[in-house]
Amino acid sequence: MEKKGYRKLIIWEKAHRVAMEVYKATAQFPKEELYGLTSQVRRSALSVALNIVEGHASNSKKGFLSFLNIANRSLVETEYLLEVAQELGYLTQAAHQLLENSRSEVGIVLNAFVKGLRKSHICSSL
Repeated sequence: MEKKGYRKLIIWEKAHRVAMEVYKATAQFPKEELYGLTSQVRRSALSVALNIVEGHASNSKKGFLSFLNIANRSLVETEYLLEVAQELGYLTQAAHQLLENSRSEVGIVLNAFVKGLRKSHICSSL
């Protein structure tokens, strides 16, 4: 089956994978954090993929770039929240490192994608 729409974007695939990894890792967080850190880090990780999806549906390159900027800010928020979770002992150093590697990879691909989109004269993939 051929991928369509945002599902064709490697950046979406990677961001989606990070969101799923964060959800799985936070399932082990203390129950008293359910409406605190657990909820916040899940929302920030999911926001990265959501903003890529929403931006892809926009009608302009400018709109897409705006959503990608929000995705990048959510990615940085996720980075900090994962650091907090490790410092509090909710994530082992190994688990944190795995999440950080995946998150960092999204950042690299996202920045390259934005750079390429800015250079393109048309946004034919939208």
